[in-house]
Amino acid sequence: MSIEKTSEAPKDVPAARNPEAAAAAVTAVDPRLLVREQGFAGYLGEFKRKMRAGDLGSLPVVVGLVAICVIFQSLNSAFLSAQNLSDITISMVGTGMISVGIVFVLLLGEIDLSVGSVSGAASALAAVCAVNQGWPEWAAVLVAVFAGAAIGALHGFFFAVLGAPAFAVTLAGLLFWLGFMLQVLGSDGTINLNSDGFIGQLTTYFFSDVAAAYGLAAVVVVVFFVTSFLGNRRREAVGVPSRPLSETVLRTVLLAVVSFAAAYMYNQYKGLPLATVIFLAFLVLTDFVLRRTAYGRKIFALGGSVEASRRAGINVTAVRISVFAISGFFAAVGGLFLASKIASANQSAGTGDLLMNAIAAAVIGGTSLFGGRGRTWNALLGVLVIVSIQYGLQLESIAEPVKYMITAGVLLTTVVIDSVTRKTQKTAGRA
Repeated sequence: MSIEKTSEAPKDVPAARNPEAAAAAVTAVDPRLLVREQGFAGYLGEFKRKMRAGDLGSLPVVVGLVAICVIFQSLNSAFLSAQNLSDITISMVGTGMISVGIVFVLLLGEIDLSVGSVSGAASALAAVCAVNQGWPEWAAVLVAVFAGAAIGALHGFFFAVLGAPAFAVTLAGLLFWLGFMLQVLGSDGTINLNSDGFIGQLTTYFFSDVAAAYGLAAVVVVVFFVTSFLGNRRREAVGVPSRPLSETVLRTVLLAVVSFAAAYMYNQYKGLPLATVIFLAFLVLTDFVLRRTAYGRKIFALGGSVEASRRAGINVTAVRISVFAISGFFAAVGGLFLASKIASANQSAGTGDLLMNAIAAAVIGGTSLFGGRGRTWNALLGVLVIVSIQYGLQLESIAEPVKYMITAGVLLTTVVIDSVTRKTQKTAGRA
């Protein structure tokens, strides 16, 4: 009986002992490795691949922000002045803080319509405690922010435990906490804050020493490089695709240019604003929570699929309640900054276009309305766009109705881009 030979090598024979099979093998290349393997050509190829897949990231809003600066600077040379830019970065903090909380809720694919009223109620509560009751301002601030978190958790309870739609729950909260604010403020309707007190100085205090702004810029650049470099080393050690050192250096240089330009601008006016420092600190902290912790991954997972998250063992109820508590907390913090800006708590706090601007800032910045995609830095980009438009139109003495229409147009454009991007990603198999 003859044995027929075959060209197929035994499965347990190593590739080194079977060079023909090794030569014929096709190595699958992860698209994320193209940048590392092909240099500039890899960058270009990766960029084209992302564009085809609809992975635009923050590119549209960055391009839009540059266009806004160019247009308004050409209309009025005061737009990019140190004073105007400093005023913009201070004015954006109140709305930006509220928008950070909105980002957390949008990542779940939900909405919180109560944040405007919660911000007003928190500022009113702080004013009553500090002025009418004579409490230390730090204690009044703690009461206000913890009240905001408790209010958000209450909304989350009705949504996550009792199953009421988040839209309806927070809409009821919008009305209830608005009435609560009016009740707390009393018949006068306005409580003036001490402009030299803790709350008053949130938006009026500046680090006038030039070393403060440049020092912060240097710290930001160094921390970014070190964390990026060590992160890439860890990824390389376990065989996970990582950015090349050249890209890390390039990103660090770009960040250094922006950071030191901002520091120079601040030092041309009054110095580094305390409000901006606090806002950036919260952005760094929340971005770390979302991207570097198990809790943050659970939020993204819930935004992708609630049922899959539940099957994976995630406590869906607890995460939902905590996210709405975070939204309430940031609404309260934002309310304190808004009160500091006008040195008072009054009946108009939390009303007007505040809610829409906070939601619009998150969406314009790149957070998806459909859940599962976004970063807290999106709040910074979005609120910069909105406040820059407002200040630019104000310099041109444009009527208030036109401001609303232009902001609405920007928001609609962003939502359309988000929808088209999502469809493109589904087509490319990336959603």
